[in-house]
Amino acid sequence: MRCDREAHYIGRELTPDLSVGRLSLSRPVVTHPQPLSPHKKSSRHDSPGMVFLLLLLISFRALASGASSPLSTAETHDGPAELPREYVKRSLKDTPANGKIWLVHSGEPIEPVLKGASCGDIVQLQSGGTFSGLELPSKNCDDAHWIVIRTSAPDSSLPPEGTRLTPCFAGVASLAGRPPWHCASTGNVLAKIEFKGKGGSGPITFAAGANHYRLLGLEVTRALSTACVHNLVQFDGPADHVVFDRLWMHGTAQDETVRGIMLGPSRYVAVVDSFFSDFHCVAKSGACVDTQAIAGGLGDNPMGPYKIENNFLEAAGENVLFGGGAATMTPQDIEIRHNHLFRPNEWKIGDPHFVGGHDGNPFIVKNCFELKNAQRVLVEGNVMENSWGGFSQTGFAILLTPKNQGNRCPLCRVTDIIIRFNKIAHMGSGMQIGNGLSDSGGASTDGGRYSIHDVTFEDIRGAASGGYGAFAQISAAGPPLHDVKLDHLTGFAPHSLFILGVRTSIPKIANFVFTNNIVSTGNPVVVTTGGGAANCAFQPQRQGMTALLENCFSNATVTHNALVGDSAGWPKENMTFKDLQAVGFAAVEKDEVADFHLLPHSRCKRAGSDGRDLGADVAALDSATADVE
Repeated sequence: MRCDREAHYIGRELTPDLSVGRLSLSRPVVTHPQPLSPHKKSSRHDSPGMVFLLLLLISFRALASGASSPLSTAETHDGPAELPREYVKRSLKDTPANGKIWLVHSGEPIEPVLKGASCGDIVQLQSGGTFSGLELPSKNCDDAHWIVIRTSAPDSSLPPEGTRLTPCFAGVASLAGRPPWHCASTGNVLAKIEFKGKGGSGPITFAAGANHYRLLGLEVTRALSTACVHNLVQFDGPADHVVFDRLWMHGTAQDETVRGIMLGPSRYVAVVDSFFSDFHCVAKSGACVDTQAIAGGLGDNPMGPYKIENNFLEAAGENVLFGGGAATMTPQDIEIRHNHLFRPNEWKIGDPHFVGGHDGNPFIVKNCFELKNAQRVLVEGNVMENSWGGFSQTGFAILLTPKNQGNRCPLCRVTDIIIRFNKIAHMGSGMQIGNGLSDSGGASTDGGRYSIHDVTFEDIRGAASGGYGAFAQISAAGPPLHDVKLDHLTGFAPHSLFILGVRTSIPKIANFVFTNNIVSTGNPVVVTTGGGAANCAFQPQRQGMTALLENCFSNATVTHNALVGDSAGWPKENMTFKDLQAVGFAAVEKDEVADFHLLPHSRCKRAGSDGRDLGADVAALDSATADVE
């Protein structure tokens, strides 16, 4: 499991930025997009003490004189997309609680203790014990006085801070179909909070105004029941400064549990080092249709910033979803890093170990990651696995689709999205990037400014996973799609490179960049989203690639790609290969790439418009996702 995941940036406080000799408002510096790392190695030829003192002196002199310099675009943006402006604090030192310690024994109510607790207190729940649900009340706490609700087990019994907790610590050695955990021991050191209701939400509710709570070392779940439980954790009103740390949050193997955390009207929330499992709805006979490990982006209050870091996130619908309902606000500044987004193949019809609902119907499976309402999102260093169609979706792994769902969110937007250094595997199709209308014709506000780079799409299965087998859908029915940069990607779709479509009644896609990728073109290269002559991509084979780029895009840049397959009509600045073996990968087995590294003699080496190798930077990608699985 991933260890040492301390926050790279520390919220909103002013901190010395020694790289430029000034104070910065905790924004990351990105001169060349590289995965964020919690550590920075210094050269052995540096004089660290002297450099530190000199630059610190410069920083404070600048502060004292009132001098400041604006951050450059390279520091605040990755391509066309703006980076998050705020990052949530997550460390124990940032959530101090040095007051009274309360001990609650198994079976005793927690709420009376919380009512009597003061800001800065620690409420310990007996390890191995079981407790009923609770509402966390509003108290006038502050950054120096948090309330911690945790297991009574000592810290030495838990994984260290920054290390992902697994069900091992609840006495569970394995779950069928999930990656092995290699438990050192299986003693139950967690405190279980269990919802026993017959429907509804629970066991944890945050009251309006709740603030400065850290939950640590808990198992949060529901009792066995055929009833549908909606949210294990929910916010009943605006709440802020909450950290979920080293929790096991789960439903049951065959019952319907809709989601782990519904973020609701919350701000400054971190979900870190935790394990989410068994969130699913049953097809045909079930009471729900969509599930998530974590969801947000609904309502009429400010939302964000959020940190979702170093978790195992499992759900049948979408592992993570923002949007999809009524809202007048958009969640902002969302950091999703170093998570394993997963669903077991045992949930797929035909698997020899198939598991579905009690009546044998399958769980409703959709996508790994979906945004319908979000702004300034960084998705980095994650591993996403197993997305298939057959229900209302067709197995796309990633969806960026602003949606005025049910005409209840005309202000919804998906803008400034950065997806970099992620590994995605086993899907029906790759990405769906599109601005669509609601079923009754309502449009959202905006969709665009996307930077997606250094991502591998391994094993796009197409029909075998209930999907079309396309690399990406690029489409717009309203509002216009704009500023999309797909750069240094590697993926091989069995059917088509693009599903393409723009209504001719709206502007063409502006500022589309497709560069430095290694992809298969498929056959046909482009298929249309439909709509006849009202679609810019009508009869794509007759039009050809040159005409499609002219008719659907206002100023597309399509250069320096390695195209495996059809080469007809592509701009001359691209190179073509007859098959995968000709590209020069380190290993190709049975027409599938087994090792994405390039051999020294490959024509793709240092062939990019930026002088880099074509395709994803595999070394940087391996580093960014190390120990995530």
